[in-house]
Amino acid sequence: MGLIRSLGIYLYAGILVIGTYFKLQKAKRLFQQESNPSINEKIFSEPKNVSQKVIKRTGSQVIVKGNEKLPNEAVLFVSNHQGLFDILAFLGYLGKPVGFIAKKEIQKLPIIRSWMKLIHCVFLDRSDRRQSIKAINRGITFLKEGHSMVIFPEGTRSRDRTLNPFKPGSLRLATKANVPIVPVAIDGTYQILEKGNGRDIRSSTITITIHDPIYPTSYKGQKNTELAANLQEIIQTTLDQNKGSIPHDQVTIH
Repeated sequence: MGLIRSLGIYLYAGILVIGTYFKLQKAKRLFQQESNPSINEKIFSEPKNVSQKVIKRTGSQVIVKGNEKLPNEAVLFVSNHQGLFDILAFLGYLGKPVGFIAKKEIQKLPIIRSWMKLIHCVFLDRSDRRQSIKAINRGITFLKEGHSMVIFPEGTRSRDRTLNPFKPGSLRLATKANVPIVPVAIDGTYQILEKGNGRDIRSSTITITIHDPIYPTSYKGQKNTELAANLQEIIQTTLDQNKGSIPHDQVTIH
């Protein structure tokens, strides 16, 4: 029964993506115009909508804490990485248009790769150092141009609440672009797919906790290794706290 349900969700997601084709053409025309927040929101609305529908189809609930802390400017979101559904959760519920530093393999996915380019994602080939440097520099440019981005400094999925060490090199995106860093703890996504056999999709409660921004004036004096350790501690503390209850008057539930 679980396999049939999972196949149904995969099929549903595929149909949704294919169904965005004509909106993709309109988004491409918008993308050719001079970039501004209004156009970014219009382009981002479709990936946001599809992501929300897919997560709801899994039967999952999303709880967001700290929306009010989001700065009204481009930021680098630094998050832990529990599972594949992290990206859909951020697209659907983070509350701000964002791009990602994504694996180069995603470029093989038709339609999806086009949407990702339109929302200013950067594709990274970790096996090619020269290409990796170019990709990071491209991300820095996007941030300077006013486009927020998300990075997962663990570099891979943890598949549970255990954090892998944060790689400090990825923080160059913020330090070189001179933008605020917003730590985000995401919890519960691994229970949708990674906790089981990696094929069957289950429902979960996903918690996204947005922390206070760390502005350049605060992090400029730190080495990236120290900054990475501080960010990891913030996120680990939140994951530990999530094992308890979350006061509903401090959250937005979707």
